Amino acid sequence: MPLRIVLASASPARRKSLQNAGIEPDVLVSGVNESLVVAEQAEDLCLELARLKAQAVLGRLRTTDYERTLVLGCDSVLAFDGEILGKPDDSAEAVRRWERMRGRSGVLHSGHCLIDIDAGRRAEAVASTVVHFADISDHEIATYVATGEPLAVAGAFTIDGLGGPFVERIEGDPGTVVGLSLPLLRHLIAELDLQITDLWTKIAPGNQMVEPLS
Repeated sequence: MPLRIVLASASPARRKSLQNAGIEPDVLVSGVNESLVVAEQAEDLCLELARLKAQAVLGRLRTTDYERTLVLGCDSVLAFDGEILGKPDDSAEAVRRWERMRGRSGVLHSGHCLIDIDAGRRAEAVASTVVHFADISDHEIATYVATGEPLAVAGAFTIDGLGGPFVERIEGDPGTVVGLSLPLLRHLIAELDLQITDLWTKIAPGNQMVEPLS
């Protein structure tokens, strides 16, 4: 039976990560209100949000006849200076964050929840990566925040976009910072007695997806 994965996230970076790994997901945004979920630990918060996102999408798929389907929920938060930081509320908050973060380090946690609808099983875990921020200038902060990019991402930064030059180095899987750890996803798929290669698609010259591998 063909294997299908549904990504319960509006994040284009997560979708691109899967596509670059030969996996073409369907996307169904969960609609979970992240502001209503609280936790004392960053790891607990991102995993609970990932779980809620996957479950929300799962509830919308149960009444439809699909091929064998996996649902993947993900969420990311930054643990910094004793606080849990998601997306900033506005530009002023993004500026304040960068003024505190520059020249310092934080830990980016990404929760992953993978549900096999047909088997009724779930595998979940958190990937964590240490991020060392550059000691950037006030002008760089203002210019970066003005692009709007920091407002759309956990911790107010990216490594795969305009924010990349402002991250000196990381300790861990870069995918975790993007929001989806492919090595961790492989392990979760294995927990469900499947293989990540089951999700690969055939690649034509030019790296274009053609059809699912049988």
